[in-house]
Amino acid sequence: MKIVTATLIGKSPMSQSRAIQVAKETGESHDAYEQRTWRERLHTDKGRVIVPASALKNMLGDIAKFLGESIPGKGKATWTKHYEAGVMVVEPMVLNVATKDVQGERLFVPASGKRGDGKRVWKTFPLIPEGWQGQAQFLVMDPQILGDLDMHAKDVAKSAFVRHLSHAGKFIGLGRFRPRNNGFYGRFAVDGIEISNVTE
Repeated sequence: MKIVTATLIGKSPMSQSRAIQVAKETGESHDAYEQRTWRERLHTDKGRVIVPASALKNMLGDIAKFLGESIPGKGKATWTKHYEAGVMVVEPMVLNVATKDVQGERLFVPASGKRGDGKRVWKTFPLIPEGWQGQAQFLVMDPQILGDLDMHAKDVAKSAFVRHLSHAGKFIGLGRFRPRNNGFYGRFAVDGIEISNVTE
């Protein structure tokens, strides 16, 4: 097993839409509630914005399905099952963004959160500006994904994993209104890759 540490840099703003669990105060209007609680839609830890581990993990499965590439020498077999079963993400990616510095974006959106719903309400979503950055760690258990690459190999960027991660930054993205969901937020570039062995 190996750990792949990837530095991701945002090429577009990112927005998040975690469910708000704060209760309304007695007599509080919808607009007042939104203004008081909209930052609750951020995923945070110790005052910093994070990207959940599950979002990073699911993104790899999504890009494998989207590209549908066959594995060389494996007939029509694709990469999807290898990413779904052979890669784990156990820690969130901590961004270089403080929760208190995030600004809000007020939008007139479907009340149910489903596109096409006729009833609309004003909601405020956190908007993290372009240039956000973090390090994501992927535990790669399936040797097929990295092949025979040495952890210090100069051609690591040619590996299937790095190619898929780079494409995920363009076509899948992270957060609300990402390309995968007909949007354009949450796009990123892979700025650096480090591979290390897992110490058991």
